[in-house]
Amino acid sequence: MNKNIKFVQGNEAVAEAAMYAGLSFFAGYPITPSSEIAEILAKRLPENRGKFIQMEDEIASLCAIIGASLTGHKVMTATSGPGFSLMQEALGYAVMTEIPCVIVNVMRGGPSTGIPTHGSQGDVNQARWGTHGDHAIVALTASTHQDIFEVTVTAFNLAETYRTPVILLFDEVVAHMRERLVIPEKGELPLVERLRTSVKEGVDYHPYLPREDGRLPMSDFGGVHRYNVTGLYHDMWGFPSSEPRVVHGLIRHLVDKLENRVNKLARYKEFFMEDAQIVLISYGSAARSALHVVTNRRLRGVRLGLLELQTLWPFPSEIIREKCAGVRAVIVVEHNMGQVMQSVKMAVEQPDSVFLANRIDGTFITPTDIQNILRLIQGKGV
Repeated sequence: MNKNIKFVQGNEAVAEAAMYAGLSFFAGYPITPSSEIAEILAKRLPENRGKFIQMEDEIASLCAIIGASLTGHKVMTATSGPGFSLMQEALGYAVMTEIPCVIVNVMRGGPSTGIPTHGSQGDVNQARWGTHGDHAIVALTASTHQDIFEVTVTAFNLAETYRTPVILLFDEVVAHMRERLVIPEKGELPLVERLRTSVKEGVDYHPYLPREDGRLPMSDFGGVHRYNVTGLYHDMWGFPSSEPRVVHGLIRHLVDKLENRVNKLARYKEFFMEDAQIVLISYGSAARSALHVVTNRRLRGVRLGLLELQTLWPFPSEIIREKCAGVRAVIVVEHNMGQVMQSVKMAVEQPDSVFLANRIDGTFITPTDIQNILRLIQGKGV
């Protein structure tokens, strides 16, 4: 069988995967290092009966895809740190109104304008806590282009399943490096389509009344049903309410539909974990260097293992606690000041055995950087 094999950037893999998943509307504003996603989709979407629009800014970009999603389209936008900061209010609106959408943040150094053309993983906690109020969020990442493709498809599936925005947190290194990508055959990866209501025209439709399985059927806005959409706390008809029972029930629903499914949402890869005495935990481009260290040191008899996270939020604390039970030490490898490390410390039984291997200077973390931390730990007798 002839396979569709390409040699692409990570940003190209995102665009290819979005098209595969059924993307039909993209609105965005060019910003380094995510601009290639918009550039590719500006050509590809119109060729496939989709719509592309360049907005005046990132605030308008997310608002545009929210509106398009309400009318029944699979939607996406792409940005980087400064643009992602501008999107936070609209992100909260998408959470509250339960609108499926995918937001790609190709991370670069920050804060502010930072270092636009160099890699970072500094937006991990912003993805979780950037918008105000109590809420849950899904944020995924990947370290290889093949995984970028599959994780992007997964993002669309989760957005449609749980009626929620899903954030893709890639970094500049994987976005701009090139490697082999095999485009799956049509039907090879499962796709989740929009769950539409079976309520007929003229019958009372409850846009925010979950089924027994927790899913909320949607009706295309502007179609046969008229209903209210608001960022205020609202009842099952979508009308604003400050009644305590309604407010409590809605916030519990918004949080529980994701946080009660942490293990189901968790995606990760493990390498040499069966007998590991020291475990490296990493994600994104940093995981590539971590895997090199683990593989190399294994050949010398050092019992290292790697847990590569692809789901960053909801954070898979239970899985990390289980995988790291009984190990001598955990080293978190990331391009920031230790944002995932803090969550790992809260997850494991012995937080004092968790160490950080990182860089914050815009330079790709190398195997040597990790090995230096490993030697330091071993020198302490850990």
